[in-house]
Amino acid sequence: QVQFMESGGGLVQTGGSLRLSCVVSGATFSLNDIGWYRQPPGKRREWVARISQGGSPLHDVSVKGRFTISRDNAKNTAYLQMNRLKPEDTAVYYCNTIPNHQPWGQGTRVTVTS
Repeated sequence: QVQFMESGGGLVQTGGSLRLSCVVSGATFSLNDIGWYRQPPGKRREWVARISQGGSPLHDVSVKGRFTISRDNAKNTAYLQMNRLKPEDTAVYYCNTIPNHQPWGQGTRVTVTS
């Protein structure tokens, strides 16, 4: 079974930075596109960024220029570098394979204070 272990969240002030990590087990990581998603308080889960098997990134317009997705196939890990954080980035962040989603992990909580 594919499992996701997200980490790196925390409490940060507006303008700060965090780096999230997603360790994937139970799948051939290098053969999967990986996506980062987030669920703000009281809202639905939304897509944030994705990275292809070959390392091509794509970011939602709301985070483009501030967030950067990357991957390390040797470590079965995807990353989300988040800079210039805003209060509206407050959410629980998740990763998953794309396009076929597996059961979601616990996520990692990011709280941005103003």
